[in-house]
Amino acid sequence: MIFADKLIELRKQNGWSQEELAEKLGVSRQSVSKWEGAQSVPDMARLLRLSELFGVTTDYLLKDELERSEALEVPDERPGVRTVGLEEASDFLALRERNAARVALGVLLCILSPVLLILLGGAQEAGRIALTENQAGGLGLIVLLLLVGGAVALFVTAGLRSSRFEALEHEPIETLYGVSGMVRERREQFRPVHVRQLTVGVVLCILAMVPLGICLLFAEENEFAMVCSVAVLFALVAAGVLLIVRASIVWGSFQVLLEEADYTREEKAAQKHAGRVSAIYWPIVTAVYLGLSFVTDGWDRSWVIWPVAAVGYGAVYGIVCALRRRNG
Repeated sequence: MIFADKLIELRKQNGWSQEELAEKLGVSRQSVSKWEGAQSVPDMARLLRLSELFGVTTDYLLKDELERSEALEVPDERPGVRTVGLEEASDFLALRERNAARVALGVLLCILSPVLLILLGGAQEAGRIALTENQAGGLGLIVLLLLVGGAVALFVTAGLRSSRFEALEHEPIETLYGVSGMVRERREQFRPVHVRQLTVGVVLCILAMVPLGICLLFAEENEFAMVCSVAVLFALVAAGVLLIVRASIVWGSFQVLLEEADYTREEKAAQKHAGRVSAIYWPIVTAVYLGLSFVTDGWDRSWVIWPVAAVGYGAVYGIVCALRRRNG
C-alpha cells in the first residue's frame, strides 16, 4: 500500500475530513488532497506530525511494504515543541511577505484617511470650492470611513490568513535540517532592503515637518497653504510608516523561525505570562474607571485613569515577574 492510500485509510479511520486533517497539520485542504492523490509527499515535519496524530511510525507511512500491524505507536518525546520543516517555513515566509504589504497598506490608508477631510475643510473655508461646510465635511467623512474600512479589511484578512501559523510565534519550535540555513540565507538577501526601507521611512517621517515649517516661515497668514502643508505632512508620514511597517514585518518573520529577538523561548513564555496579567489587570482598571465615573459623574476628568493605568501596568508586571522568579 502506497503512502497516499495509507493516508486516506488512516484519516477515514479517525473520522476526519480533509479540512479537519489540514487544520490539525496547519496546511491547506489542497495540500492534503494532493498527498492523497499521490501528486506530492509532505515534508518531514508533516510526516512526523502525521505519525503522532495516527499513532504509527514514519516507516509505516513511507515504506510501501510495511503493513499496519507492523506499525508501532510513536511516543511524544518532546511535548510542547513544534517541529517546522522546509515546506512550512517557506510557506510562512511567503505569507508573511504578502501580509506585510497588506498591513503596511492598511496603515497607510489609516494615516491618509483624514487628508481629504482636512483639504476640503480648508478649501471651503478659503472659498476655493463651491461646497457648503456640511457638504465638504460630509464628503471628507465618507472618504475617511471608506479608507478606514478598507484598512480594517486588510488587517482582518491578513490576520485570518496567518492564523494557521500563529503557534510559531507563541510556542517553542524545532526546525528540521536545512531550515535554519535557508532562513538565514533569505535574511541576508533581504538585509539591504530592510536597511534601505527603514532608513528611507525614518527620513520621510522626519522630513514631513519641513513643508509645515516652510509655511510657518513664509506663509503664516495663508490658512489654505497651512492646510495643504498639513496634508503633505500626512502623506510623507504615511509613506514612511508604510516602508517601516513592511520591512519590520518581513524581518520579524526571520526572527520567528530562528527564535531570535522577541521570539526566543524565554520571551514566548514571558508573553504568555503577560497575557494572564493583562487578563486580570485591565478588566479591573475598566471596572474602576466606569464605577468612579458613574459615582462622581466626572467623565471629563476620569479619563486620567487610563494613562495612569498604562504606566502602572509596567510596574505591576515587573513586580509579578520578580515574584515569579523568586518563587522559581
